[in-house]
Amino acid sequence: MKIGFVGLGKMGLNMVRRLCQDNHDIVAFDINAEARAEAEKTGAVSASTLEELVSKLEGQKIVWVMVPSGKITEDTVNTVGDLLSENDIIIDGGNSNYKDTIRRGEALKEKGIYYLDAGTSGGIWGLKVGYCLMIGGEDEAFKAVEPGFKTLAPENGYLYVGPSGSGHFVKMVHNGIEYAMLQSYAEGFEILNAKKDFKLDLHKISNLWNQGSVVRSWLLELAESAFKNDPKLDGIKGYVEDSGEGRWTVETAIELSVPAPTISLSLFERFRSRQEDSFGNKVIAALRNEFGGHSVVKK
Repeated sequence: MKIGFVGLGKMGLNMVRRLCQDNHDIVAFDINAEARAEAEKTGAVSASTLEELVSKLEGQKIVWVMVPSGKITEDTVNTVGDLLSENDIIIDGGNSNYKDTIRRGEALKEKGIYYLDAGTSGGIWGLKVGYCLMIGGEDEAFKAVEPGFKTLAPENGYLYVGPSGSGHFVKMVHNGIEYAMLQSYAEGFEILNAKKDFKLDLHKISNLWNQGSVVRSWLLELAESAFKNDPKLDGIKGYVEDSGEGRWTVETAIELSVPAPTISLSLFERFRSRQEDSFGNKVIAALRNEFGGHSVVKK
């Protein structure tokens, strides 16, 4: 199938690579010329403007938007929406707030344009292992794009979850859970690190726990990798950003009167990380860098 792809950052470019590897026709746009050149190396056709990208599509046009949430997504969706026609499809694969997604979907529906929200997890490893996709919007649009979803995801790795906004809602809660999991590992490894008289090897311990332990996980595998590369995480500060989804999850829990103390506290711990340098926060910063290529603050 033919897809216009907007946004060639850490995840977007690898998604284009994976689509091209499965012989999909991709027209790729990014404001960065070097990123467009990299997309061309994978077999994509590049476009230097959104107008050019849309002009190179035909039939029922499909445009996947993979840019940061907020104003950039808002402006991109509005621009692309003005360029498309009835029955065309826009997919927002970024981490948009689900309420914004519902609003955008309603506005595009008035123009006869389909709007899918595809919550996407997989980080910088998605090219190799595939992306977990949580998709909301009109069912007929989902079916039209399903061959692309099938390529991007591992086996059983994509799901149509419901109406507009539901994909981003599920991804928001997914990321809220991630916050709590990261915090749990951080606290455990900080306790281990604090017991100096045992001279514990955190790389070996994380490797051990991945061998049949009930706490084994992909995140723990990434911890093993991080400790192998920097056993004491001396090269980074314990400064941990939050990119929005954790806050939205906590806000939604409050709106729905759902108790979520662990996720809430993990969010507040990230705020604390910006005031002091703790080993536990170094663990979270290192893991986020390992799975998502998120930037770290170097010492």
